[in-house]
Amino acid sequence: HNLNPHQSVIMSYNSSNGRNNSKYKSNNTDSDSEDEKIRKRNNNSKQRAVMEPSGPPRGINELLKKALECAAEPGLGDEDPEVLEDPNVANRNEMKRGGDSKDDEPDAKQRKGDENDRNKEMEEEERKQAELTFDHNALLPSQSMSERAKYIPLRLTYDERKSLRLVNASINVSDYTTVVDIPFRNKARRNHLQLQHIVAFLTGLIAATDYEKGQQVLADRNFESFEDDIKTVLEIARRYKITNPEKMRSEYGKLVYLMQDAVSESTKPLLGISIHTPIKTVYDLLKNANSLAMLDDAHIGTATEEILPDKSKNRATIQMEIKRKERSAEIIVRKYANNRLSADDIRSCLYSISDNNSFLNSNKKPVTDCIQLLKRYFHPSVVEAEYSLSIQEGISGARLSHTHELQYNYVLQSLTLWEAILEDTFRLWYLAEQDLLSETQPYELKNTGQGLQRVQQSPRVFKAMHEILIHTQNRLGGWVGSSVIHLGDHNVPNTLVFIDKYTQVARILGPIVVTLSHLEIAGLNRYLQAYGGIEKAKKDILHDFFTHAFDGSGGDNFFDAGSCIDGRLTSAWNWCSQLASKPFYPLFKLTGFLSFDGQFDK
Repeated sequence: HNLNPHQSVIMSYNSSNGRNNSKYKSNNTDSDSEDEKIRKRNNNSKQRAVMEPSGPPRGINELLKKALECAAEPGLGDEDPEVLEDPNVANRNEMKRGGDSKDDEPDAKQRKGDENDRNKEMEEEERKQAELTFDHNALLPSQSMSERAKYIPLRLTYDERKSLRLVNASINVSDYTTVVDIPFRNKARRNHLQLQHIVAFLTGLIAATDYEKGQQVLADRNFESFEDDIKTVLEIARRYKITNPEKMRSEYGKLVYLMQDAVSESTKPLLGISIHTPIKTVYDLLKNANSLAMLDDAHIGTATEEILPDKSKNRATIQMEIKRKERSAEIIVRKYANNRLSADDIRSCLYSISDNNSFLNSNKKPVTDCIQLLKRYFHPSVVEAEYSLSIQEGISGARLSHTHELQYNYVLQSLTLWEAILEDTFRLWYLAEQDLLSETQPYELKNTGQGLQRVQQSPRVFKAMHEILIHTQNRLGGWVGSSVIHLGDHNVPNTLVFIDKYTQVARILGPIVVTLSHLEIAGLNRYLQAYGGIEKAKKDILHDFFTHAFDGSGGDNFFDAGSCIDGRLTSAWNWCSQLASKPFYPLFKLTGFLSFDGQFDK
């Protein structure tokens, strides 16, 4: 039972091979014909070829082999995971009432300590923000095609999709994070378990591609000659996820956490390779071909635009737009095709930019629609009876106190910020992976009050978010509420959690916009007459959403929710969780609403 899984595989294979050889010996009689003897000799030669690596002899990675075979000794590196204070403690203490003085004194000290800790965190956030410098007049990367292309992943080819299926299947059957991200009394045991699972995963990728090479790796534990292949297939999976955020929702987290451990200072020297390589982008392909001028071509916008269906367009208009797009693409292909950049490469770049435009349209549209609905049904200086957006701290779960005008501006600013973040999603995702897989910025496994999380400082995303925030504030001419961005703390432990939170914005707003639009086409006119009409139903839904989805609720304390950048999204999620208790919930069900979330395994 001391053998690791890989040794068991080797022993199982050798045993079965031995049984095959004995069978051949028992059947080898003098009556066999000469042809039968030749056939058997050929079969035996083929079996030996499988077990004996072809080509020059490979070196054995003795360091990795020894690390896998030797279990961590008890007593070495004994330590508990660092535990942050449970945020619920402060809230529970605040709810205590009527105790005697002996019990109240520790509670008062606890509350004071909690407040001091939160003040220190706030001061640290303000210090980090003060150190950042920006050119307020400069354009964001998303506003320039040349800059945008640096973060637009290339669309996968047909052959690359085969590798994607391999990685997806391999990580799908892995329980890496379930086994590794749990409390360990012995730190060395966790490192040993990490190494075992990482080696098993990488070996499986190689063996599934080429059985003979898989046997070589099982024997010598040497991944050096497969480094480029491993980097390639893992890059393909990561690139696919970025271009399709709704896919691989469980698999991507396991994959990136496995890679995070594989590039750590404790594991990378044992593997002898690095499995991380940057994502292939449109900019990189054109730069290598010395054809960056294509990104500034006058036809690039038309050649990559998304043709959206519109009630105001007839079929002839849509066909004309499609032909104009195809014509512009052909002009670019003929103009920039050369010996270093083929026509297929150019089309791949154009398709990739088109995919990016499609993502932005589909994810930004719900936010843009919500901004238009806010401006259509409400006005900052006009308060209608029963439709005031004002909120009061302590009433209906609100943690903020805003007048109607202040709440209107608060909602508008939050939606505008979300729109800007989604516009820059691909750049933020690119930087998020750099922070996650940084070899110089290790994570710490901590109890954040929501289980053990990988808490990691993320300077690249932190700076990019502040850049977006400052541009949004300048655009709006002011700001309501806090400008604190939680990243690398118990609220948002790392950039994987961060990027996942903001890819959910469209999942929150989309069903609301769809429900409002379907009220008119679902044949509910007569049903809604008793309610007061379709317009009243729409306004009731929007009033409740703009009031209670932006009231600072959803956190255990003011610092965790409130008006901070992360808290605005927390409040919106909290509203979604309470939708079933709203009086207008049947309207959502009648228009086909199922849930705010999608499938994780598709």
